[in-house]
Amino acid sequence: MNSYYAFIKAVETGSFTKAAQELGYTQSAISQMVHSLEEELSTTLILRSRKGITLTPDGEEFLPYIKNICNSHRELIEKLKEVEGLQSGLIRIGTFSSVACHWLPGLIKDFKEQYPAVHFELHQGNYTDISNWIKEGSVDFGFVNPKAVSNLTTTPLQEDEMLAVLPVDHPLAAHSKVLLKELTNGPYILLDEGEISEPLTIFKQNNFEPNIQYRVHDAYWIMSMIEQGLGISILPKLVLNRCPYTIVTKAISPAIVRTISLAYKDKRVLPIASRYFIDFIIERYSKNEPL
Repeated sequence: MNSYYAFIKAVETGSFTKAAQELGYTQSAISQMVHSLEEELSTTLILRSRKGITLTPDGEEFLPYIKNICNSHRELIEKLKEVEGLQSGLIRIGTFSSVACHWLPGLIKDFKEQYPAVHFELHQGNYTDISNWIKEGSVDFGFVNPKAVSNLTTTPLQEDEMLAVLPVDHPLAAHSKVLLKELTNGPYILLDEGEISEPLTIFKQNNFEPNIQYRVHDAYWIMSMIEQGLGISILPKLVLNRCPYTIVTKAISPAIVRTISLAYKDKRVLPIASRYFIDFIIERYSKNEPL
Protein backbone atom coordinates (compact mmCIF):
# COMPACT_ATOMS: atom_id res chain seq x y z
CA MET A 1 0.00 0.00 0.00
CA ASN A 2 2.94 2.36 0.54
CA SER A 3 3.36 2.96 -3.20
CA TYR A 4 -0.31 3.96 -3.49
CA TYR A 5 -0.06 6.45 -0.64
CA ALA A 6 3.24 7.79 -2.03
CA PHE A 7 1.65 8.38 -5.43
CA ILE A 8 -1.36 10.22 -3.98
CA LYS A 9 0.79 12.38 -1.70
CA ALA A 10 3.11 13.27 -4.58
CA VAL A 11 0.12 14.39 -6.64
CA GLU A 12 -1.35 16.37 -3.73
CA THR A 13 1.91 18.18 -2.95
CA GLY A 14 3.18 18.45 -6.54
CA SER A 15 6.61 17.27 -5.49
CA PHE A 16 8.42 14.09 -4.50
CA THR A 17 10.43 16.09 -1.98
CA LYS A 18 7.33 17.49 -0.23
CA ALA A 19 5.66 14.08 -0.31
CA ALA A 20 8.74 12.55 1.30
CA GLN A 21 8.70 15.19 4.06
CA GLU A 22 5.03 14.57 4.87
CA LEU A 23 5.27 10.77 4.77
CA GLY A 24 8.61 10.50 6.55
CA TYR A 25 10.60 8.98 3.68
CA THR A 26 13.54 10.11 1.60
CA GLN A 27 12.89 11.69 -1.78
CA SER A 28 14.49 8.71 -3.54
CA ALA A 29 12.26 6.29 -1.63
CA ILE A 30 9.13 8.11 -2.81
CA SER A 31 10.45 8.08 -6.37
CA GLN A 32 11.14 4.34 -6.15
CA MET A 33 7.66 3.63 -4.74
CA VAL A 34 5.97 5.57 -7.54
CA HIS A 35 8.17 3.82 -10.09
CA SER A 36 7.19 0.46 -8.55
CA LEU A 37 3.51 1.38 -8.91
CA GLU A 38 4.07 2.36 -12.53
CA GLU A 39 5.70 -1.03 -13.19
CA GLU A 40 2.78 -2.75 -11.47
CA LEU A 41 0.30 -0.94 -13.73
CA SER A 42 2.54 -1.16 -16.82
CA THR A 43 2.29 2.54 -17.57
CA THR A 44 3.71 5.97 -16.75
CA LEU A 45 1.66 7.88 -14.20
CA ILE A 46 3.76 10.96 -13.57
CA LEU A 47 5.94 13.20 -15.71
CA ARG A 48 8.88 14.77 -13.90
CA SER A 49 10.40 18.17 -14.75
CA ARG A 50 12.24 21.01 -13.08
CA LYS A 51 8.88 22.70 -12.45
CA GLY A 52 7.59 19.70 -10.52
CA ILE A 53 5.40 16.77 -11.49
CA THR A 54 2.32 16.43 -13.66
CA LEU A 55 -0.03 13.54 -14.26
CA THR A 56 -0.02 11.71 -17.57
CA PRO A 57 -3.38 10.89 -19.18
CA ASP A 58 -3.10 7.40 -17.67
CA GLY A 59 -2.26 9.00 -14.32
CA GLU A 60 -5.46 11.05 -14.51
CA GLU A 61 -7.44 7.89 -15.27
CA PHE A 62 -5.92 5.79 -12.50
CA LEU A 63 -5.91 8.48 -9.76
CA PRO A 64 -9.56 8.10 -8.60
CA TYR A 65 -9.22 4.30 -8.48
CA ILE A 66 -6.03 4.52 -6.43
CA LYS A 67 -7.76 6.97 -4.08
CA ASN A 68 -10.60 4.48 -3.64
CA ILE A 69 -8.13 1.71 -2.81
CA CYS A 70 -6.43 3.89 -0.17
CA ASN A 71 -9.77 4.94 1.31
CA SER A 72 -10.88 1.31 1.47
CA HIS A 73 -7.60 0.39 3.14
CA ARG A 74 -8.11 3.12 5.72
CA GLU A 75 -11.66 1.85 6.36
CA LEU A 76 -10.24 -1.66 6.86
CA ILE A 77 -7.80 -0.34 9.46
CA GLU A 78 -10.63 1.52 11.19
CA LYS A 79 -12.70 -1.68 11.19
CA LEU A 80 -9.87 -3.50 12.94
CA LYS A 81 -9.83 -0.76 15.57
CA GLU A 82 -13.60 -1.17 15.97
CA VAL A 83 -13.08 -4.78 17.02
CA GLU A 84 -11.12 -3.47 19.97
CA GLY A 85 -13.78 -0.90 20.77
CA LEU A 86 -13.85 2.85 20.31
CA GLN A 87 -10.41 3.44 21.75
CA SER A 88 -9.11 5.53 18.87
CA GLY A 89 -10.08 6.60 15.41
CA LEU A 90 -10.03 9.45 12.92
CA ILE A 91 -13.14 11.48 12.06
CA ARG A 92 -12.85 13.38 8.77
CA ILE A 93 -15.43 16.12 8.27
CA GLY A 94 -16.24 18.45 5.40
CA THR A 95 -17.59 21.77 6.61
CA PHE A 96 -18.18 25.39 5.69
CA SER A 97 -16.87 28.30 7.74
CA SER A 98 -19.88 29.18 9.90
CA VAL A 99 -20.31 25.60 11.15
CA ALA A 100 -16.54 25.27 11.59
CA CYS A 101 -16.44 28.41 13.76
CA HIS A 102 -19.68 28.24 15.72
CA TRP A 103 -20.74 24.58 15.99
CA LEU A 104 -17.81 22.21 15.70
CA PRO A 105 -15.52 23.46 18.49
CA GLY A 106 -18.19 22.81 21.15
CA LEU A 107 -19.30 19.53 19.60
CA ILE A 108 -15.75 18.23 19.38
CA LYS A 109 -14.96 19.32 22.94
CA ASP A 110 -17.98 17.49 24.38
CA PHE A 111 -17.40 14.37 22.25
CA LYS A 112 -13.74 14.12 23.26
CA GLU A 113 -14.78 14.17 26.93
CA GLN A 114 -16.33 10.75 26.23
CA TYR A 115 -13.78 9.52 23.68
CA PRO A 116 -10.51 11.40 24.29
CA ALA A 117 -8.41 9.23 21.96
CA VAL A 118 -10.44 10.11 18.86
CA HIS A 119 -8.81 12.53 16.39
CA PHE A 120 -10.46 14.99 14.00
CA GLU A 121 -9.53 16.15 10.53
CA LEU A 122 -11.55 19.12 9.20
CA HIS A 123 -11.75 20.12 5.55
CA GLN A 124 -13.30 23.53 4.84
CA GLY A 125 -14.94 24.31 1.50
CA ASN A 126 -18.19 25.25 -0.20
CA TYR A 127 -21.24 23.02 -0.65
CA THR A 128 -19.97 21.60 -3.95
CA ASP A 129 -16.52 20.84 -2.55
CA ILE A 130 -18.00 19.05 0.47
CA SER A 131 -20.40 16.98 -1.63
CA ASN A 132 -17.55 15.87 -3.90
CA TRP A 133 -15.28 15.05 -0.94
CA ILE A 134 -17.99 12.81 0.54
CA LYS A 135 -18.57 11.01 -2.76
CA GLU A 136 -14.88 10.35 -3.40
CA GLY A 137 -14.24 9.30 0.21
CA SER A 138 -11.90 12.14 1.18
CA VAL A 139 -14.16 12.86 4.17
CA ASP A 140 -16.53 10.58 6.09
CA PHE A 141 -19.42 13.04 6.19
CA GLY A 142 -20.08 16.74 5.93
CA PHE A 143 -22.32 19.67 6.72
CA VAL A 144 -24.22 20.86 3.64
CA ASN A 145 -27.23 22.64 2.26
CA PRO A 146 -29.28 19.63 1.07
CA LYS A 147 -30.35 21.53 -2.06
CA ALA A 148 -26.72 21.54 -3.16
CA VAL A 149 -26.12 17.76 -3.03
CA SER A 150 -27.36 14.70 -4.90
CA ASN A 151 -27.03 10.93 -4.45
CA LEU A 152 -26.21 11.34 -0.74
CA THR A 153 -28.17 10.67 2.44
CA THR A 154 -28.96 13.92 4.26
CA THR A 155 -30.24 14.52 7.80
CA PRO A 156 -31.57 18.04 8.54
CA LEU A 157 -30.26 19.69 11.71
CA GLN A 158 -31.34 23.30 11.81
CA GLU A 159 -32.93 26.12 9.80
CA ASP A 160 -30.70 29.17 9.40
CA GLU A 161 -32.25 32.50 8.40
CA MET A 162 -30.30 34.67 6.00
CA LEU A 163 -30.03 38.41 6.63
CA ALA A 164 -29.22 41.49 4.63
CA VAL A 165 -25.82 42.88 5.64
CA LEU A 166 -25.26 46.62 5.13
CA PRO A 167 -22.77 49.39 5.93
CA VAL A 168 -23.89 51.44 8.94
CA ASP A 169 -24.50 54.54 6.78
CA HIS A 170 -26.48 52.71 4.10
CA PRO A 171 -29.97 54.18 3.38
CA LEU A 172 -31.60 50.82 4.18
CA ALA A 173 -29.89 50.62 7.58
CA ALA A 174 -32.71 52.65 9.15
CA HIS A 175 -35.41 50.23 7.96
CA SER A 176 -36.78 47.56 10.30
CA LYS A 177 -36.87 45.12 7.37
CA VAL A 178 -35.66 45.35 3.78
CA LEU A 179 -37.36 44.16 0.64
CA LEU A 180 -35.52 41.71 -1.58
CA LYS A 181 -35.92 44.08 -4.53
CA GLU A 182 -34.15 46.84 -2.60
CA LEU A 183 -31.04 44.66 -2.41
CA THR A 184 -30.65 44.82 -6.20
CA ASN A 185 -29.56 48.45 -5.93
CA GLY A 186 -25.89 49.22 -5.43
CA PRO A 187 -22.89 46.84 -5.51
CA TYR A 188 -23.62 43.32 -4.25
CA ILE A 189 -20.97 41.03 -2.72
CA LEU A 190 -21.80 37.37 -3.39
CA LEU A 191 -20.73 34.60 -1.01
CA ASP A 192 -19.55 31.89 -3.41
CA GLU A 193 -20.94 28.61 -2.04
CA GLY A 194 -20.38 26.43 -5.09
CA GLU A 195 -22.93 25.39 -7.67
CA ILE A 196 -25.91 26.68 -5.68
CA SER A 197 -26.50 29.98 -3.89
CA GLU A 198 -29.63 30.35 -1.78
CA PRO A 199 -29.82 34.16 -2.26
CA LEU A 200 -29.33 33.93 -6.04
CA THR A 201 -32.03 31.25 -6.23
CA ILE A 202 -34.49 33.53 -4.40
CA PHE A 203 -33.53 36.52 -6.57
CA LYS A 204 -34.17 34.45 -9.70
CA GLN A 205 -37.50 33.12 -8.41
CA ASN A 206 -38.67 36.71 -7.91
CA ASN A 207 -37.29 37.88 -11.30
CA PHE A 208 -34.68 40.12 -9.68
CA GLU A 209 -31.01 40.38 -10.52
CA PRO A 210 -28.48 41.76 -8.02
CA ASN A 211 -25.64 43.99 -9.19
CA ILE A 212 -22.83 41.54 -8.37
CA GLN A 213 -19.52 43.38 -8.15
CA TYR A 214 -17.56 40.82 -6.10
CA ARG A 215 -17.55 37.03 -5.65
CA VAL A 216 -15.90 36.05 -2.38
CA HIS A 217 -15.35 32.62 -0.78
CA ASP A 218 -15.16 33.76 2.84
CA ALA A 219 -18.05 35.37 4.76
CA TYR A 220 -15.75 37.19 7.17
CA TRP A 221 -13.94 38.83 4.29
CA ILE A 222 -17.34 39.97 2.99
CA MET A 223 -18.19 41.52 6.36
CA SER A 224 -14.90 43.39 6.34
CA MET A 225 -15.61 44.70 2.84
CA ILE A 226 -19.10 45.84 3.86
CA GLU A 227 -17.64 47.64 6.88
CA GLN A 228 -15.52 49.61 4.40
CA GLY A 229 -18.61 50.52 2.35
CA LEU A 230 -17.73 48.36 -0.67
CA GLY A 231 -21.20 46.89 -1.02
CA ILE A 232 -24.03 44.90 0.53
CA SER A 233 -24.69 41.18 0.84
CA ILE A 234 -26.94 38.43 2.18
CA LEU A 235 -25.31 36.13 4.74
CA PRO A 236 -26.50 33.31 7.02
CA LYS A 237 -27.44 34.34 10.55
CA LEU A 238 -25.12 31.68 11.97
CA VAL A 239 -22.03 33.28 10.47
CA LEU A 240 -23.08 36.67 11.86
CA ASN A 241 -22.94 35.42 15.46
CA ARG A 242 -20.32 37.28 17.49
CA CYS A 243 -19.66 39.50 14.47
CA PRO A 244 -16.42 41.48 14.97
CA TYR A 245 -17.29 44.11 12.33
CA THR A 246 -19.24 47.38 12.51
CA ILE A 247 -22.08 46.54 10.15
CA VAL A 248 -25.88 46.39 10.17
CA THR A 249 -28.04 43.29 9.65
CA LYS A 250 -31.71 43.32 8.68
CA ALA A 251 -34.40 40.72 8.08
CA ILE A 252 -35.47 40.30 4.45
CA SER A 253 -38.93 40.12 2.89
CA PRO A 254 -39.60 37.55 1.56
CA ALA A 255 -37.58 35.60 4.10
CA ILE A 256 -34.62 33.52 2.95
CA VAL A 257 -33.81 30.39 4.95
CA ARG A 258 -31.23 27.67 4.38
CA THR A 259 -31.25 24.21 5.94
CA ILE A 260 -28.07 22.91 7.51
CA SER A 261 -27.87 19.13 7.16
CA LEU A 262 -25.46 16.27 7.63
CA ALA A 263 -24.62 14.32 4.48
CA TYR A 264 -22.93 10.95 3.93
CA LYS A 265 -22.94 8.06 1.45
CA ASP A 266 -23.62 4.98 3.55
CA LYS A 267 -23.46 5.36 7.30
CA ARG A 268 -23.19 1.59 7.79
CA VAL A 269 -19.71 1.44 6.27
CA LEU A 270 -18.31 4.57 7.93
CA PRO A 271 -15.59 4.22 10.59
CA ILE A 272 -17.12 3.62 14.01
CA ALA A 273 -15.86 6.94 15.39
CA SER A 274 -17.62 8.84 12.59
CA ARG A 275 -20.86 6.90 13.13
CA TYR A 276 -20.76 7.71 16.83
CA PHE A 277 -20.11 11.39 16.14
CA ILE A 278 -22.98 11.59 13.64
CA ASP A 279 -25.33 10.05 16.22
CA PHE A 280 -23.94 12.44 18.86
CA ILE A 281 -24.73 15.48 16.67
CA ILE A 282 -28.22 14.26 15.76
CA GLU A 283 -29.04 13.41 19.39
CA ARG A 284 -28.02 16.89 20.50
CA TYR A 285 -30.19 18.43 17.80
CA SER A 286 -33.17 16.24 18.76
CA LYS A 287 -32.93 17.61 22.32
CA ASN A 288 -33.09 21.14 20.87
CA GLU A 289 -29.82 21.97 22.54
CA PRO A 290 -27.96 24.94 21.03
CA LEU A 291 -25.36 23.88 18.52
